[in-house]
Amino acid sequence: MKILTINQRFGMGDMVILLPYIHAISKKFNTPVSLLAKESSRASDLLSEDEHVNEIIKLDKEKDGLGGFLKLSKELKKRNFDKVFIFNNSLRYNLVSRFSGIKSIYQYPFSLRKNNMVLTAKAFTENIVGQNVSTEPTLIIKKSSNNSDKKYKHILFGVSASGPTKIWGIENYIKLAKEISKKIECKFYIAAGPNDINLIKKFKESDVGKDCVSFEKLSIKETLPIIKNCDCYIGNDTGFGHISVALKIKSLVIFMDTPIKVYGRYAPSLMSTVEPEGENESTVHNTLGKKSISFNEVLEKTINLIL
Repeated sequence: MKILTINQRFGMGDMVILLPYIHAISKKFNTPVSLLAKESSRASDLLSEDEHVNEIIKLDKEKDGLGGFLKLSKELKKRNFDKVFIFNNSLRYNLVSRFSGIKSIYQYPFSLRKNNMVLTAKAFTENIVGQNVSTEPTLIIKKSSNNSDKKYKHILFGVSASGPTKIWGIENYIKLAKEISKKIECKFYIAAGPNDINLIKKFKESDVGKDCVSFEKLSIKETLPIIKNCDCYIGNDTGFGHISVALKIKSLVIFMDTPIKVYGRYAPSLMSTVEPEGENESTVHNTLGKKSISFNEVLEKTINLIL
């Protein structure tokens, strides 16, 4: 049996959050699945060692529009899929599946509006597999970095994000690193890419940045063993935070302008959170709360996480 799963979302975090449901479908039918996903999801890096996924089909710009519709249909048709599981309610992907000759099509209801992506994916998948599916994701990698010095706490800072309203200022992370270092010896890792070089530079030029490791020259795949070896993640609601959770790393995620009930509650045993002052399970898009994050709360929860 050949199975296709479809994730049209852009982000790494979204890709990670959908993993429990892709894994559950693979296990239900006892076969690895193919995954149609955007390159920005970094699915190829994230899932390169995942036995539940045997192929990543890139959903790139060439597959937009009518011409892209036909190109994608042709590409899928030659693979002769028996079933497709579409993690959205888009008519386009339903029609692409039909044009591709896929007989069994499973998809969210077309009438679905303003869904919680975690709860919707969970209900959708449980209806298919006939049993409870945990919302906690697992990233499968074969080995972690084993060259870390055990006398240090290895702390990963997620200093970037997909937009400026989701970023707690780099000066806060520098201050946090200074306060943590007063209590315990630490080695810091900066989870940020080449577009964040100014943030990385500021941290490295600070008093605590001398020996830190930054990710701007690494692929996502190359960062995974390093993250796996860290003691904790402290940072913005960004892809690296969700990757850390899926690698079973204790994480403190700062929510300023994204829905905490969607992105902050799927792995309670691993993820703790901070919201802007005055918010209580109420942070959403357009909260715009980065200036209302309590430094003392972040510091206290960080210390509790690492000690």
